[in-house]
Parts: sequence; C-alpha cells; structure tokens
Amino acid sequence: MTAWKKVPAGAIDAALVALAAFDVWWTLEQNAADTAVLVLAVGVLACGALFLRRRFPLTVFALTVLASLVLDIQAASVVALYTVAERSRNRRLLAACAVASAAASSVPLPPSHFAEIHDTWTLVYFGYLLATAAAPVLLGQLIQARRDLSLRLAEVEEAREHERQLHAQAVLARERAQLAREMHDVVAHQVSLIAVRAGALQVAAPDPDTQEAARTIRSLSVGTLDELRHMVTLLRASTGGATELTPQPTLADLHQLVANSAIRSTLTGELPTDITTTAQRTVYRTVQEALTNVRKHAPGATAAVHLFHHDAEFGVMVTNTRASRPPLPLPSSHQGLIGLAERAELLHGSFSAGPLPDGGYRVVLEIPVGTEGP
Repeated sequence: MTAWKKVPAGAIDAALVALAAFDVWWTLEQNAADTAVLVLAVGVLACGALFLRRRFPLTVFALTVLASLVLDIQAASVVALYTVAERSRNRRLLAACAVASAAASSVPLPPSHFAEIHDTWTLVYFGYLLATAAAPVLLGQLIQARRDLSLRLAEVEEAREHERQLHAQAVLARERAQLAREMHDVVAHQVSLIAVRAGALQVAAPDPDTQEAARTIRSLSVGTLDELRHMVTLLRASTGGATELTPQPTLADLHQLVANSAIRSTLTGELPTDITTTAQRTVYRTVQEALTNVRKHAPGATAAVHLFHHDAEFGVMVTNTRASRPPLPLPSSHQGLIGLAERAELLHGSFSAGPLPDGGYRVVLEIPVGTEGP
C-alpha cells in the first residue's frame, strides 16, 4: 500500500482513462454497424471526464451514466462510482448512484428494444449489475474508512507523544523545584547567616584589618546570595528554553536591551561607572522585567527608561503609558516583581512598582551608594 501511494495521481488517472477508452473501443468494434457519431462523442466524453473525477466526482459519474445508456460499457462507470464512494459519506446518495449505474446498463436504448427483451431477463440483468455496482461502492467506502483510521491513529500518536513530553517536563519541573527548595532553604540560609555574622563582626571588630576582612566576607556573601537567588529563579522556570548564563549582562548592554524591546522606548540618564557588577546586573534585570511587562500587559504603550544617581543613591525608573489596545490573556507566574524586590533587598535598596493616575505604570529601583555588594 505504501508503494502504491508513491504512484503519481496523474499516472493512475491516465491508466484508468486508457482502460475506459479500450472498453469503449471494444464495444464499438462489436457494434460497428450501429455506431453513430453521437454515440462515439458520448463515449469519448465519458472517458476524458475521468481526468476530473477527483474534483467533480458526481458530474463525472453523471456523464458515465449517460454513456452507459447508449453504450454497453462498464469501466468508466465503475471508476466514477468508486470515486464517488471514496469521497462521499452520504449512504443514500451512494445507494442511488449504484441503482442508477445498474439501471443505465440494464435498460436498453432505444426504447423499442424493450419489446425484444423479456421482462424477466431485464430484471435478472439489473440485479446482476446492481450487485456488480456494489463492489466499487464498498471498495470506495473501505478506502475512505482506512484513510480516516490512519488520520485517527496519527492523531492518537501525536497526542501520546505530547503526553510523553508533558510527563517528561513535569518530572523535570519537580526535580528542578526540589533542587531549588534545597538551595533556597539550606544553602541560601547558611550564606545569609554568614553575611549577618560578618556584618556584626565588621561593626564590633576592634582593629581595621578585622573590619576589612569582615566587610569582604559580608560583600562576598551578599554577592553569593544574589547568584543563588538567580539560580533558584532559573531552576523554577517551567520551560526548557535558553537560560541566562554567562556572560552576565552589564550597563553596557542596556542600550541593546532597550533597542530590541519591540516597543517604542527611550533611554536617558547615566549611572556611575564604578558600580559593581552585581548592581549593574540588578539594574539590567529591572529594566528587562519592566519592558517585558509592558509588552505583555500594555500593548501599544511607550516606555521611558531613566537612569539616575545622587550623592547617596542611584537607580533606574521605568515608566510606560497606558495600553492602546486590549492585552492578550498570556500566562504569568507573577514572580517577576517579587524577584526584583528580593534583588533590591540584597543590595539594601528599595523597589517599588505601581500604576499611575493616567493609566500607565512605573517601576523604580533605588540602591544606596557603597552598599551594592561586590
């Protein structure tokens, strides 16, 4: 069956037309004396119409029935009847076509020939042809059922494959969630204690060397906590897409981030060049999350990213106008802003986000100078 499907449809149609043409030629040879031009034209038309049987099955069948009325042919009508049965689900229509095909071949034309044929023989011949017409109908229905079954099996296999992928993703998500919990509850807790102890030692140490060592330990602990929280966020992600790996983004990447945000946005202001990589990454993630939320929840809005720094603090403010069209109902974990607040807390800064009176939204990150970590 697989090898049969590789045969071009045009080649199959050509072979069937040739078979029907041979059937017409043989019939005309047997009745050469009674052959008329009209009869020949009807036979040729019925054969040629088989090339269009896939697009107009009922029309082609009607032409073959007309040819069967004037010619004792079988091939063209059988092919046309099979095509109708293979493409139609109307059982009453198929029964009517089978009866019409048998009647066209069993009733002699012209009507004067009725007197020459016994009525009983006509009925017997009609019954024989009706049984013969049932064969292409049943074969067409069988091919149709086989095609439907193949499509159904393909759909079932696709559904099973999708179910296997979902199961694998669920197992992976559980493992990642368990690992994230262990890192958050155990490792992050211990590092937090180290940072707290180092801060207390830095305040209570009697000599400058001890204070400097405690400050270094505390700064490294804060940076480690930031990285741990970043890794926990990645582990909790449910998708298997690309993760945020090294090299980590810096302030130098902000211009490209704003330019590639797919929204109308501007970047103004500047930050000190000597702030740490942890602070630069926090500013970058804040802008990234804010622009992502604009795309998701405020389609058509414009955004403004403003970097600022004073003597005591620095940070970024992202504002956007109200949406110009309704947002799409996209899924959301509602963890983005929580993660940004945690990042700001690690740097002893503050984070705020909320709507504006004009329908827009504003996100503000403020980090004290000198406490931004390593």
